[in-house]
Amino acid sequence: MTSLDPDASTAADHVRGLLRFIGEDPEREGLLDTPKRVVMAMRDHFSGYGQDPMEILSKTFTEVEGYDELVLLTDIELHSHCEHHMVPFVGRAHVGYIPNGRVTGLSKLARVVDIFAKRLQVQEKLTAQIAKSIQDALAPHGVAVVLQCQHFCMCYRGVRKPGAWTTTSKLHGIFLKSAAARAELFQLIEMRRER
Repeated sequence: MTSLDPDASTAADHVRGLLRFIGEDPEREGLLDTPKRVVMAMRDHFSGYGQDPMEILSKTFTEVEGYDELVLLTDIELHSHCEHHMVPFVGRAHVGYIPNGRVTGLSKLARVVDIFAKRLQVQEKLTAQIAKSIQDALAPHGVAVVLQCQHFCMCYRGVRKPGAWTTTSKLHGIFLKSAAARAELFQLIEMRRER
């Protein structure tokens, strides 16, 4: 295992303290490298703090033959951590927008979901951040983001309701103004889930 930088070394010391707190011996064989592993995992889990979604969305394309209908990317796997308990929540994001003269690569939408998901979050804020970044970067006719997640803080601690799903949505532009646009969006999301 590689050596840790000073900040990571301090974080590893805190992990050792947490291991002692729960009644473990951080010096036993199976736990000797656990603090380093936890620190490296935390760097991955929270790598979104070092990334800028606007930079990701800055590459756009205008040669789209005037396309101005719904672009919808469904079932984007989402893994995040609740900022209240630092426990995972997982699910899917559905991200759609109606272009206004330019589009972005589909992978960019998934990357924006990951950037915000890889930060401490609450689902409502995560939904709003994804939608706002797409609205700000692309200035489309409308943006829609729907998240459907299971929160481990509800599944295996606290109220212990493992079957509960939380759905949040954030709509901008035409999706707020037009019932037909909303209906199309939710119908296409539902069709995808029925497969």
